[in-house]
Amino acid sequence: MQRLKPIIGSFFNAGFLPNAPGTWGSFFALFPIYFVGIYAPWYGIALFTALCSFLTVWVADECERVWGGDPSPLVMDELAGQGMAFIAISFTPDLTTNILILLGGFIAFRFFDIAKPLGVDKLQKLPGGWGILVDDLLAGFYAFIVLKLVLLLIL
Repeated sequence: MQRLKPIIGSFFNAGFLPNAPGTWGSFFALFPIYFVGIYAPWYGIALFTALCSFLTVWVADECERVWGGDPSPLVMDELAGQGMAFIAISFTPDLTTNILILLGGFIAFRFFDIAKPLGVDKLQKLPGGWGILVDDLLAGFYAFIVLKLVLLLIL
């Protein structure tokens, strides 16, 4: 089981892609988010976010043991945070609109996850996997607010 945790934590090795593994993890999260969002709107995204959150906390200690503190290959927290950005966002029947919604949520989440404003950076100090996870959830929540406001103004 211990050998499986780094594989899950890296989202099946997506965290080892070059240049910005967190961005890769966030990008790959868009695919399940879109399909879950189409077939099981808000509650599906909530379950996706909860599952990724649980997995992050579950694998974090082993990933830190193998790769060091808050390791960059650990991207499961990015999937949870990216899910949070879409927690109550409705997709439309139009694929082009949905791609723009996904792109907007992706950009907003990456901004808040990288810049870490408004207390996001302070949450990294929480113990264990919680510090790895909760800052991404807050960044995702801020991205959700921005995305929801933009969608209310445009759609």
